[in-house]
Amino acid sequence: MSSYDEKSAATLAAVKRMEDGLAANENDMSIYFHEDFKWRGNRGCGTKNSLAEFRSNWQLPLRAAFTDRDYKTEKFMADGDWAACFGHIEATHSGPFMGIAPTGKRVKIPYMDFWRVEDGRIADNPVSVDFASVMHQLGVDVFGGEGWEAYDNQEKQPPKPEGQI
Repeated sequence: MSSYDEKSAATLAAVKRMEDGLAANENDMSIYFHEDFKWRGNRGCGTKNSLAEFRSNWQLPLRAAFTDRDYKTEKFMADGDWAACFGHIEATHSGPFMGIAPTGKRVKIPYMDFWRVEDGRIADNPVSVDFASVMHQLGVDVFGGEGWEAYDNQEKQPPKPEGQI
């Protein structure tokens, strides 16, 4: 095994330890995250500039809104000091979420995560969590009927650039 492959394997191992900690509802995540940790989420998720912000502004609100969480990572990949995955969380909507009162519905929360590992701990975490999908499952269409699924379902004609067929 090359040193690059060993680094990739170590990176993936660090990420999987953290994922196990999240799934186990651990409260002290400092063993998994670098002291300069930054979590960079898509619109609706926000940016967390420290582990304390991650805990107070992501981890705890997610736990409050969604209980009985089951993390279903479909695929992990590693490339040197970076790792990535995609999957979803299956959970029960048990607390307020984006202004929606608890419904008791089971939902899927799709996500894609990217992590850069430094000194055995996660230092950078760009994330995309599909809150629009979650809201749709809870009866709220954030696109107001204008989502491009309407093209896929032949409900609307997609626009074309002028002069192109």
